[in-house]
Amino acid sequence: MSTVKYSEDHEWIRIDGDVATVGITDHAQEQLGDVVFVDLPAVGTQVEKGGDAAVVESVKAASEVYAPITGEIVEVNSDLEGEPSKVNAEAESGGWFMKIKIADTSELESLMDEAAYKELVAQED
Repeated sequence: MSTVKYSEDHEWIRIDGDVATVGITDHAQEQLGDVVFVDLPAVGTQVEKGGDAAVVESVKAASEVYAPITGEIVEVNSDLEGEPSKVNAEAESGGWFMKIKIADTSELESLMDEAAYKELVAQED
């Protein structure tokens, strides 16, 4: 069974064994507006927790997508290259950005569960 966690930077992370699927939250895509371009990392890239991992551009702005954990990119969602609007339509499912092989599972402890994330979003609004 997978576990979903959230970062303060509005990324979600779905953990399945030692691989985590990462995307931006529905709240984040609403703030961005219509997504027009996604720049994904190359498979094999090493990412550091809190470091830049991808870029998402909308009609309003460009925004960094940060790695919620340290690890190696093992897969990217190439569907987003031809259909970046998938991020808006399916932010927390089919609009995922990358899969990361988890280097240090203790980093997961600093991420929020859904209730804590909803509280964070409520404070921002």
